Amino acid sequence: MPMNISPQKDNNRIIGRFAPSPTGPLHLGSLVAALGSYLFARSAGGLWLMRMDDLDTPRVVNGMADDILRTLEALGFAWDGEVVRQSARTESYDAALARLERKGMVYPCGCSRAEIARIGSAPHGREDELRYPGLCRAGLPAGKSTRAIRVRVADAPVGFMDGIMGEVSENLAESCGDFVVKRADGPFAYQLAVVVDDSDAGVTQVVRGADLLHSTPRQIHLQRLLGYASPAWFHLPLVTAPGGAKLSKRDNAVSLAGGRNLEREGGALLFAAIRFLGQEPPASLEGASSREILAWGVANFDPSSIPRRPASLDLH
Repeated sequence: MPMNISPQKDNNRIIGRFAPSPTGPLHLGSLVAALGSYLFARSAGGLWLMRMDDLDTPRVVNGMADDILRTLEALGFAWDGEVVRQSARTESYDAALARLERKGMVYPCGCSRAEIARIGSAPHGREDELRYPGLCRAGLPAGKSTRAIRVRVADAPVGFMDGIMGEVSENLAESCGDFVVKRADGPFAYQLAVVVDDSDAGVTQVVRGADLLHSTPRQIHLQRLLGYASPAWFHLPLVTAPGGAKLSKRDNAVSLAGGRNLEREGGALLFAAIRFLGQEPPASLEGASSREILAWGVANFDPSSIPRRPASLDLH
């Protein structure tokens, strides 16, 4: 449910956002991310924006964006301004890429992932991620055509203080190498798009799941190259399936289209999610409506109580 506020013109308030990808229904993990970002922003009297990260068109499921929005509305969430859709913002990404080109910070690459993997000495970075060895850094080799545009990284640590996870530092040259910001025949990469989106919207606070923690140094690198301010970062613990496995988007869907009766179940879902974030709602709030629980959360939110470790979310 949008509220009639122009976030770009209100520079004295915290501005947070929630930016789901409509590749499936809202699930418990994304509900926690929505709730966490909402509580951080609203408890500080800030704005909470809504964006659909729908650039990865082959994975976007028709109708999921509307289902996510209707589900959030049914749970009592209200956002400021209109919903922004990445798919309508390619001109802004083109302009940012052009700025990087003028700075000499991007270059065409003709390498496929399979080619990089076949190189016997191909180095691996964090979590066995293939690190790009810079084969096209000095120029596109003869006979190769452009497959992607990569941004140059420096052999130096990029560090930041996360408000939940603490100090984080990563040397991008060692962990990933020069990374892709655009496919030659496809969309802009997530890393560039979100940096441009957050800057254009005046976002001062990014609250999201810890699965994106190691995307942050790449985004800070791009922010510095583009002259953007970096927001405050908060990465929430991940919701896992029982036994500690990663929670699939197909698991525990929180969706009107999936048959959830949120008028009946919404309060219990938010009660469990707010407890997952380390908050301690009174027992008297069990059975309350989702809107009552959101209001309690905004009034009593304690960020210092958020745990760092992933866990399952107990709905009972």
